[in-house]
Amino acid sequence: MPVPLVCHSEVDVLIIGAGPAGLTCANALANARVNVRIVDQRAFKITTGYGDGFAPRTVEVLQSYGLAERLLKESCQIHLTAFYNPSSNGGIELTNKITNVTATSARYPFEAALHQGAIQDIFIDSMTPLGVEVDRSIMPISIELSKDESELTDPTSYPVRVTLQKLNKSEDEPQEEIIHAKFVVGGDGAHSWTRKQFDITMDGEQSDSTWGVVDLTADTDLPDIRNKTYVHSNHGSVICVPREKDRIRIYVQLEVNDIIDPVTGRVTKEKISPEQILKTAQKSLEPYKVIRKGEFLWWTIYSVGQRVASRFSIENRVFIAGDACHTHSPKAAWKLSLVIRGWADMSLLSTYESERRKFALDLIAFDKMWAALVCGKPLTVPSSNGISPEHFLKTYQTDFTSGIGIHYQPSVAVNDRNQELAVGLVLGKRVPPHKLMRAADALPFELQDLLPSDFLFKLLVFTGDFSDALQQARVESMVTNMQKPESFLIRYSTPENSRFDIITISKGQKYTFDFLRLPTLLRSHWSKVFIDDTDATGSFGGGGYSYYGVGSEGALVAVRPDGYVGAIAPLDRVEDLDAYFASFMRIAA
Repeated sequence: MPVPLVCHSEVDVLIIGAGPAGLTCANALANARVNVRIVDQRAFKITTGYGDGFAPRTVEVLQSYGLAERLLKESCQIHLTAFYNPSSNGGIELTNKITNVTATSARYPFEAALHQGAIQDIFIDSMTPLGVEVDRSIMPISIELSKDESELTDPTSYPVRVTLQKLNKSEDEPQEEIIHAKFVVGGDGAHSWTRKQFDITMDGEQSDSTWGVVDLTADTDLPDIRNKTYVHSNHGSVICVPREKDRIRIYVQLEVNDIIDPVTGRVTKEKISPEQILKTAQKSLEPYKVIRKGEFLWWTIYSVGQRVASRFSIENRVFIAGDACHTHSPKAAWKLSLVIRGWADMSLLSTYESERRKFALDLIAFDKMWAALVCGKPLTVPSSNGISPEHFLKTYQTDFTSGIGIHYQPSVAVNDRNQELAVGLVLGKRVPPHKLMRAADALPFELQDLLPSDFLFKLLVFTGDFSDALQQARVESMVTNMQKPESFLIRYSTPENSRFDIITISKGQKYTFDFLRLPTLLRSHWSKVFIDDTDATGSFGGGGYSYYGVGSEGALVAVRPDGYVGAIAPLDRVEDLDAYFASFMRIAA
């Protein structure tokens, strides 16, 4: 029988590109049991090089999926940053050394470095048992989006048609496949095919700053080689980053004229070698020596660009993520999963672009300023207009690039009322870490670990002191209101499928607190009740109400599935949360 030229299939979400952004999204959707497929043009997964850094907030996100332990085991943790500047004898000298991450609320106060191949393996190994694997040697060749408004606004429809071409097909396989998808996520890199199909421009600038990168093991007498090290020398700038095992990565500022292709006007690897890159670094690092051991593990060159896609989504059906939209993980997954399940309205998807693009623009603005400092000439006698060590250090000490400073503005997903009830739980920001004690057994728990990325909204119920008669009456009245038919808790749930996880946090002492006195709604399981007290040794914990800025009258805090604060309400105004969830949630069919 003749082999058909084309086969057809349907999928909830098609992800194009199996880099970090695509795999992050695929793993998240696989955990949500969404019908997802991920394809990549590469025949094999990468094993070395490429992006290698994890900011503190990214480690927190991996922890919410249960993946941080493996990352921290395999990676190199970077706790200190050293700064070297020109010395009086013509070489360089250490001028300062500080904590690498200065954000005071960082749960993981360090960066983690691991090559991209190992990072991708973490996601692949997580989603494979869930039935999702990367389909390789597959290239998209066309994408069409329906123009029918009724189809675009119907979350059950399949308005995106993508034609895929198999690059290494066997004789009994069709050459092409047509995917009918509800949604498409393009995580296909800085030269994104997906982005180009919709004529989405990359707005911003491509600077004249060009860098070489080499991964290697080396013999060196540079004392800070196992710390992140910024070097401003009279010969150019160098950044040294420790890596897993004995490896190091060296970034070297290059003379752009030496590596430009005269025909294309672009930088090209044909004009330089890794040996030349290392030689340039060695000159800037004098009097210290860096001598390569063995072969280069990986190398590349790149031009620094600060560009952001003009759009992050098309009709809330096609989304771009990662390097496809800005040069710095997709936040679309939890929103897509709620819409696909029929739990949320399509309007929720609009917040993907409004939240992420603003952050991307802010990050690019910072990156532009930072790149200018890194690439600038150091302040010396011959260069009186150079970059002073003090200015460089002050700019470095920000929590912006740690990811902890992300602050989403008011939208259907972020309310802007009642902030005064919990000033330490900022609306639109991630829940900061703090240790609580489980009431049943005084086992210490990190609050962030009670907020896994399981696509449920978490309702933090700060009851206050339940032993106080007046406060007990407030709590019991709140529970009565929350159990009314019109309450969000009842309206948007079914007996078999709740969208909310209630976590109760009370004032009290571990030796005397009786969690069984709480209303049943607030203790669905003995593991769901916590007290703001120290651990059994008195070493840590306690002070949680003060840390989160919650008063004696308590508060209700709705935490989104991504760990960000969505809404806050007083105990006597459950209707504030009713209004918040009504803005985007759908009643169960």
